Amino acid sequence: MVSVRDIRSKFLEYFNKNGHEIVNSSSLVPQNDPSLLFTNSGMVQFKNVFTGSEVREYNRAVTTQKCVRAGGKHNDLDNVGYTTRHHTFFEMLGNFSFGDYFKDEAIELAWNLITKEYDLSKEKLLITIFDEDDESEDIWKKISGFDDSKIIKIKSDDNFWRMGEFGPCGPCSEIFFDHGDKVFGGPPGSKDENGDRFVEIWNLVFMQYEEKNDGRVLLPKPSIDTGMGLERISAILQGKTDNYEIDLIKKIILKSSELSNSPVNRDKKVSHRVIADHLRSTSFLIADGVMPSNEGRGYVLRRIMRRAMRHVHIIGVKDPFIYKLVPILVSEMGDIFPELKRAEDSIKKIIKKEEQQFNLTLERGLNILEDELNNLSQGNVLPGEIAFKLYDTYGFPLDLTQDALKPKGLKVDLESFNTHMKKQKEVARASWKGSGDKTHEEIWFKVKDKIGSTIFSGYEEIQSDGEVLAILIDRKENKKASVGDKVDLILNNTPFYGESGGQIGDIGEIKTKNNCVVDVEDTIKILDNLYIHKCIIRNGELILGDMVTSYVNKKRRLNLAANHSATHLLHSALRKVLGSHVNQKGSLVTDDKLRFDISHPNQISFQEIIKIENIVNHEIRSNQLVNTDTMDYDKAFKSGALALFGEKYSDKVRVVTMGNKNSDGEYYSSELCGGTHVTRTGDIGFFKIINESSVSSGVRRIEALTGEKAIVAIQKDQNIILDISNELKTSKIGIKSKISHIIKQKKELEDKISKLKIEKLKINDDENEFIRKINSLNFYNRKLINVNSGEIRNIVDNAKKLIQSGVVLVFNINEDKVSLVVGVTSDLSKKINAVEIAKIASANVGGKGGGGRSDFAQAGGTQINKIDETVILVEKEIYKIINR
Repeated sequence: MVSVRDIRSKFLEYFNKNGHEIVNSSSLVPQNDPSLLFTNSGMVQFKNVFTGSEVREYNRAVTTQKCVRAGGKHNDLDNVGYTTRHHTFFEMLGNFSFGDYFKDEAIELAWNLITKEYDLSKEKLLITIFDEDDESEDIWKKISGFDDSKIIKIKSDDNFWRMGEFGPCGPCSEIFFDHGDKVFGGPPGSKDENGDRFVEIWNLVFMQYEEKNDGRVLLPKPSIDTGMGLERISAILQGKTDNYEIDLIKKIILKSSELSNSPVNRDKKVSHRVIADHLRSTSFLIADGVMPSNEGRGYVLRRIMRRAMRHVHIIGVKDPFIYKLVPILVSEMGDIFPELKRAEDSIKKIIKKEEQQFNLTLERGLNILEDELNNLSQGNVLPGEIAFKLYDTYGFPLDLTQDALKPKGLKVDLESFNTHMKKQKEVARASWKGSGDKTHEEIWFKVKDKIGSTIFSGYEEIQSDGEVLAILIDRKENKKASVGDKVDLILNNTPFYGESGGQIGDIGEIKTKNNCVVDVEDTIKILDNLYIHKCIIRNGELILGDMVTSYVNKKRRLNLAANHSATHLLHSALRKVLGSHVNQKGSLVTDDKLRFDISHPNQISFQEIIKIENIVNHEIRSNQLVNTDTMDYDKAFKSGALALFGEKYSDKVRVVTMGNKNSDGEYYSSELCGGTHVTRTGDIGFFKIINESSVSSGVRRIEALTGEKAIVAIQKDQNIILDISNELKTSKIGIKSKISHIIKQKKELEDKISKLKIEKLKINDDENEFIRKINSLNFYNRKLINVNSGEIRNIVDNAKKLIQSGVVLVFNINEDKVSLVVGVTSDLSKKINAVEIAKIASANVGGKGGGGRSDFAQAGGTQINKIDETVILVEKEIYKIINR
């Protein structure tokens, strides 16, 4: 049987022999399209090529593109595992022509691959075309020999593709495979077209038009975009009607079955398929720098992971399991996608940690859901109130509730659920909203069309001559500017670095021979190579066409270079100490300090920070040359140079290397970078991390100083230590033991005070007077003033022991606020939930929410005058619960 690996290779080799450049898959995180959550087709990385805003060295390309469809408009998540061909992760094989060949050659290339290279029978194939595309119909008839019965015209937009409301567009032609009458379904366009008999295997898009405001016009250079799902064509070539039966996915399913000791039978089949599919999307997303979190891409990843975890639970496994399947995936796909192999250890760690954190929530939520279903009187709809309680009280996501109900034929009352959600932030957004870039206003497109790109000479010099090509005041072009005017200047040549890649722009002066002096307050770079100098006229008059001399602030530039080079050394050190999963998530390089955000699940320990600092400072002391080289992107990628998260690269890239080469011929640091750098690592002087913090879930931030500023920071720290030692009347060495002694004394005194207060309360009060009956249930209620939280907890625990079985509600008034604690004895905590009682009480005294466990919860509020009313409200709620 032909393998998936062979099918993929044959596709790439076939088009390579026909003059196509083999282009690596782009990241699953789109680098040039903020409107997309994930890369979902092969054409995404070529979007700017199709629109004409980017030019590459080739005009024919072939790829196998990693794709994810889960979240936003393109969302297959809910169907995965239940159908034969839906996936969250899949590979899209595609060939592309950028103004080179068009319909004739595209159709011929596709037909020859399918019928000759893959050897599929013509009798099994069917073609669809856009109903107005007579040209494609004629070409298909000529090449395939098909008559009208085999070429179906589709009278809808299903066979007309658009990039967006405006831009390139054109008709499509799809190739379908007929599995035969043993499988249900009708041909495309029929009432039974959604069956599995006729499967679309390849879509050819003929981009021949451009949609404009005033209508559709022909493109001067039509292009081709095609997409064929690797999993679908593999199933056909392996004689399967189910994508999950192909060798690549089947091996993962069998390994899942083996490691879980769970058969792939009717009851467990869907679960094993979900686990196999979600393993692929999870692993590739993590490899491309996405970390599980509660927002954006990270939230979708977490949804995928948690859905897989529920199915792990179904096959009978309670401990972390999915991470054990990563090696089989890497062995199957790591050769074609080396980023997967490089990140293997990190992927396993991140998945395992996420499984450990969620397993308790999962098991508790499923048990509660099962109890609620047993109490469900009738109908096939779960009340929204129950789904909301699972979400709000137990952290059990709505989509998992829905997924758990699906096999039972039940649904959630979403209208009721959304009512209960009210104004809470809706985390599971249905679509992704990208951020616009204000610098790309229409005026700059016009300016660039008129004057072209700026030549940047700042790598070689910080002073250069140039000509004023544009003067803009308030975004309007002007022929001159006078003293005090705030202007945007564009020169034909500049030594000023424009803000990009995390490094802020240069400042300095621009002067003319007529004694006009311009202060450059910032420089930005947009539209690839248009440098905008944000200036104010200090002296004289600046006229369009003036010849000028630019002077970059030298001291500031050197500080920026030191901090940028230190950022590269830091990045490599982080990967060495923390692991290869570390990816840049953001950076800021200023002349004062550097800030670096990375993907990492845990706080970086002090010991790890010391290791990182030592590695960076070792590289600084080695005083190695910093080399820059311009090369092809593919060559740079193969050399091991790091391409940074979210950056867009052209075919020619600048590679910055630092440090000695290792035994494999790799530099200590090698990154694609357009920033300014020191000449030798020793020019950095010294490196010191001053802060490590959390930015969001799975993202850590490091702030650091270099050179003189780093030394000053250490001196300040030393001075603080000296002040502390003087205050404590001890040496620097004795500070730690002295503080430990003080803390111990403080704790002992606090314990004594707490015990005395509790004893005082017992002497002054008869505990039984706080107990009343709700039917036969003991209800202990008490009001305190200015008691600390530790003492309140002791009072609640003692009250629970006193009543043995029942509910405790204690209020504590502190100035103008009231805190409350709810305790439920263990025999009742499954029936009466302390968190729910706390929320009811808190809402009535002007608070929000409440947190804790089913047997102990805390909350607060501001309306002290409503305490008595709240006690009555809680008594009524308890009465309702015990009488259900």
